Amino acid sequence: METMRTFSPALARDLAALGRVNEGTSIESVLRSVTAAVAVGVPGCAGGTVELRREDRLTLSASHSDLIALVDREQVLGEGPSVEALATGRNVLVRDVLLDGRWPRYAATAVRHGVRSALMLPITIEGSTLLLGLYAVRPGAFAGGSSDALASLLGEHLAVALANISDYDDVLTDAAQMQEALAGRSVIDQAKGIIMHASGCSAEAAFDELRRLSQHHQVKVADLARRLVSEHQAKHGGAVPSP
Repeated sequence: METMRTFSPALARDLAALGRVNEGTSIESVLRSVTAAVAVGVPGCAGGTVELRREDRLTLSASHSDLIALVDREQVLGEGPSVEALATGRNVLVRDVLLDGRWPRYAATAVRHGVRSALMLPITIEGSTLLLGLYAVRPGAFAGGSSDALASLLGEHLAVALANISDYDDVLTDAAQMQEALAGRSVIDQAKGIIMHASGCSAEAAFDELRRLSQHHQVKVADLARRLVSEHQAKHGGAVPSP
C-alpha cells in the first residue's frame, strides 16, 4: 500500500497566513486560499474543495471549477465521500475511484472529471462544520495515516482565521455604529440651531422641542432633525445656523 507523504512546510506557512485579517479578507477569500494551499502543499493533490456549514448557510470554494461541478453532482446524487464524511463526522478515503464500489454513480462522475482518488476531512470549528476535500488524478495518492495530522493543522489555523474575521467584522460594525451616532449628533445640533434661531430659545429648550415633536410624530429625534435641516437648506440655500 502506498503511504501518503507528509504535507510540505510551505502548506503550514500558507495556512498560518490565513490568520492575518485585513480590509479585503472575507470567509470566501480564506476558503479560496485554503484550496489553493492544499493543491500545492499536499503531495499528490491536484485540487481541493472546502465546504463551510454555519447554521443554515453553506459556503463552497474549490481550486478548480470541475471540482465544484463534482461536489454539486454528489449532492444531487446523495452519495459519495463528501456525503458520508458529513454524515459520519469521520475521514473518508477513496484509494481508487475505479475500484471502490461504495458509490457507483459518484464514481462515474468523478472519473469524467479526471478524479481517481480522494480524501475527505470533516473538521468541527466552534459549532461550524468544515469539510476539506482533496483530489488526485492518480490512485493511492492519499493512502496512509497522516490525514489526521493534516486535519488537525487545518482545524487549528482555520479556527484562528474564522475567529479573527468575526472579531474584525465586530470592530467594523462598532466603528460604523459610532460613525452613525456622531453623524446623528451633528444633525441634531444643526436642527437645534435652526430652532434657536427661529424662536430665540436656549439649546436645552430647542432639544426639548425636538424631542416633543419626535414623540408627537412617532419618529426618531435624529430622523426628525435630518428632515428639519433638509427643509431649511432647501429654503435658505444650505445655510444652517449654529446652535
